[in-house]
Amino acid sequence: MSGLWKNWMVVWCGGVILFGVVLAAGGLPATDGAVTALYTLLGGLAPGTLNLDAPGMRFSIALMGAVTIGWGLTMLLLLPAIHAAGAPAWRGLTLALAAWYVIDGALSAVTGFALNIVPNTALAVAYLVPVLASGALRPAGR
Repeated sequence: MSGLWKNWMVVWCGGVILFGVVLAAGGLPATDGAVTALYTLLGGLAPGTLNLDAPGMRFSIALMGAVTIGWGLTMLLLLPAIHAAGAPAWRGLTLALAAWYVIDGALSAVTGFALNIVPNTALAVAYLVPVLASGALRPAGR
């Protein structure tokens, strides 16, 4: 994978981490504005109808943020090892991302947040562009 695509992946991981920070901020009333807007948009809710104070809501959102931050940091910190391991590691990571995409998309749809599939698709495409363009999924020498 060339320098351009390696840098692309670093920026992509940064975007995942930033999204996690937005979600984690939804755990506190003082910083929940962005996540309230996001949920309202993705759920087609009328403004002001999302109740983040319902039992478990703030915890769930903050936990999703923490997991997303962890996912982004893990990928960011393991990028050198993934680059070094080559195609098998990239194929495994791509399979994991595909599994997340299918599971998260299905759960989004059945819980009334089907529009979440749009940013998920953008995230998946932004991952696939450098992986496919660089040939990272092909064994060395092919």
